[in-house]
Amino acid sequence: MKKNDAAPIKYDSLTEALKSHGLPPPQHPLMALINGIDDSAEMNIPQESHVLSFYKIAFRPDIGGQFRYGQTHFDFNEGGMFFAAPNQLVARNQLEMAESERSITRQEIIMLIHPDFLLGYPLATKIKKYQFFSYSVNEALHLSEKEKMIILNLLRNIEEELCGRIDELSQDVIISQLELLLNYAQRFYKRQFITRKNINNGLLQQFEEILERYFNDDSALLKGTPTVQYLADKLAISSGYLSDMLRTFTGQSAQQHIHNMLIEKAKEKLSSTDLSVSEIAYELGFEQSQSFSRLFKAKTKQSPLEFRAGFS
Repeated sequence: MKKNDAAPIKYDSLTEALKSHGLPPPQHPLMALINGIDDSAEMNIPQESHVLSFYKIAFRPDIGGQFRYGQTHFDFNEGGMFFAAPNQLVARNQLEMAESERSITRQEIIMLIHPDFLLGYPLATKIKKYQFFSYSVNEALHLSEKEKMIILNLLRNIEEELCGRIDELSQDVIISQLELLLNYAQRFYKRQFITRKNINNGLLQQFEEILERYFNDDSALLKGTPTVQYLADKLAISSGYLSDMLRTFTGQSAQQHIHNMLIEKAKEKLSSTDLSVSEIAYELGFEQSQSFSRLFKAKTKQSPLEFRAGFS
């Protein structure tokens, strides 16, 4: 096996992950906050692809002009935030990018949270609903000056709790500050969708065009109905970002848009052809007609045959 094909390294403990980067041990066995890198320290960036078993939240200042979204620079240059969920792969090309941006990395504030730290709190379940943990790097949250100060104050509060005297309320305080930070990130992302309305309107139009072409392509439908991931890949954005963007502008997720288009195409075929329900289901990418019929009834409150009877 070639060296580049080696299996990724998995870091199960915070101590192990930080040590591999040449960083000091965490303040808590299940949580760490690194506020910048000492210039005298020798920071190691692993050369192999690796996987973290923790949530990662990073704030990086002055990212304006460093990253692009499509062909557009970030709206603000006061700083940006990046999020990653456990078990996400950090691939080789990302490592090379990190190496080339070592000077930026030294200014980062990084927070690592092991899922076990959240056990017993509602946030353990709620954190999985924040879609931005699955966004790509080029979909980072870029902050205004006011938003930046809010985020930095919350990070400072968490750092003080981690570095201060641990008592029976320390974890409660940290969890509450962390949840507040995530809620603000959610709010700021919604603002970002709005301030990028022109860009997102273009993406929405492309999304509709790709979806329309797919349903008009018999060879594509032989592969099955389109998935959210397929559409996101065509748009070069993450599936989570696509769904959140659509929900902000239309009130519906990407999956709901797919189902709506599918039902409209089904109605056309039911009302204008003599194809059987099974044949229509097959033409729309379903392996089983029962699955198609269940979806059709859930969306229209009628079975396909009941809908067709209305045109008799």
